[in-house]
Amino acid sequence: MNGAESLLRTLVNNDITTCFTNPGTSEMQFVAAADRVPDMRCVLCLAEGVASGAADGYSRMSEDLPATLFHLGPGLANGLANLHNAMRAGAPIVNIVGDHATSHKQYDAPLASDVAAYAKPVSAWIKESGTAADIPADAVAAITAAMQPPGHVATLIIPADCSWNPCPAEPGQKAPPPPPPQRGGLKKGRFKKKRTP
Repeated sequence: MNGAESLLRTLVNNDITTCFTNPGTSEMQFVAAADRVPDMRCVLCLAEGVASGAADGYSRMSEDLPATLFHLGPGLANGLANLHNAMRAGAPIVNIVGDHATSHKQYDAPLASDVAAYAKPVSAWIKESGTAADIPADAVAAITAAMQPPGHVATLIIPADCSWNPCPAEPGQKAPPPPPPQRGGLKKGRFKKKRTP
């Protein structure tokens, strides 16, 4: 199992089964791993603003925790407006951002950026995984941070080599339960019910 598959299995172990994605080349391992984790539903979005807006709406209406997947700092930047809305609304989201492989960062590629700096204004928690073995524990920490009342955006940055390298660690288990929610609004699962005319 590689780091990307370990990440997906950790998300699913924690009942995160929907990920709104706008992946690029740094996230191809995640996309490939999605075929091996059938319980994860990846929703391909053609723009990052659509992905972040869909995740915000999904989180608010279902009260289920969604994930997002963006390509590098510029991809994250394109989704910031709706992540800001989620932050202000207390809508929890696990925000995953792919980054260049650690060995490639020295070349200052055209899309290289300080991903954590982009994430800071909208995220209550930010971490970059250092190795594939770190991913399961980092994902559980992100989930835990996102679920703290009233709900937060937690950003996990994963370099491409951490995604493709073998992950010796088992997928992360259940995050500790959050304190009782104090969110107002719609009841859980309301938007899943059939509507009658």
